[in-house]
Amino acid sequence: MTNDRAARAAERRWESFPPAPEPLPHPVLDSHTHLDIVAEDGGDPATQIDAAAKVGVDRLVQVGVDVKSSRWGVACAAEHPAVVATVALHPNEAPRLSDLDAALAEIAALAEDPRVRGIGETGLDFFRTREEGLRPQERSFRAHIALAKRVGKPLVIHDRDAHADILRVLDDEGAPETVVMHCFSGDEAFAAECVRRGFVLSFAGTVTFKNAPQLRAAAALTPPRQILVETDAPYLTPMPFRGRPNASYLIPLTVRALAEAKGMPLAEMCEAISDNGNRIFGPW
Repeated sequence: MTNDRAARAAERRWESFPPAPEPLPHPVLDSHTHLDIVAEDGGDPATQIDAAAKVGVDRLVQVGVDVKSSRWGVACAAEHPAVVATVALHPNEAPRLSDLDAALAEIAALAEDPRVRGIGETGLDFFRTREEGLRPQERSFRAHIALAKRVGKPLVIHDRDAHADILRVLDDEGAPETVVMHCFSGDEAFAAECVRRGFVLSFAGTVTFKNAPQLRAAAALTPPRQILVETDAPYLTPMPFRGRPNASYLIPLTVRALAEAKGMPLAEMCEAISDNGNRIFGPW
């Protein structure tokens, strides 16, 4: 594809994104996004960073899922002051690697960069990984826990259909000082267990879905100091645009849903999320 054709294709894709929501009264961050996927699809991450800033989303956390995306995230954070990075091997990546130790060593080296502010997303995924892949997945998870504690950076957890085992491994290894439950997907009981352990629950666009009252109930019991908000873009677009591409500029839709679930004024919800982001990942 020529550069001109690539630019036109990227423009068409951008036009498929939802319209911008009303700006927030106080700036917040997107605690989990994948700008590398935008870049791979021919889009311009800078365009999405700028669009987010216009609605009050002034900080983005670019999340690594393998060595390639982790390297990309470090470079992106170096180029864009609004972006910081996390690095890790996704739990579904670990069983596919022929040399898991070498990949873990490269993640550990990247973790030393000052623009890297977290280790993740790591964890357990029992939805996609078959039985034979569970052992390397858990070994990778344990290695990431140790790395987060060694470098003193937050651990960002991917948890799919693995709630009890996530807690089992964290309790067994000893959790790092800060644990972020990315795209929290549990019910009130699991939220209560996470809150009791001091974990931070990061809510994505799924909290706006009509079929997710358990997520709103989980948000309602979570103290404001333990809440973050994220997109997981380009996935998990909030209502009323579910099914269309997601981006950081759509965070206001999720923040408004969280404020409603918690019965908090929107400005107070924004301030709490912003303060949490600075405490956990900052300063930018």
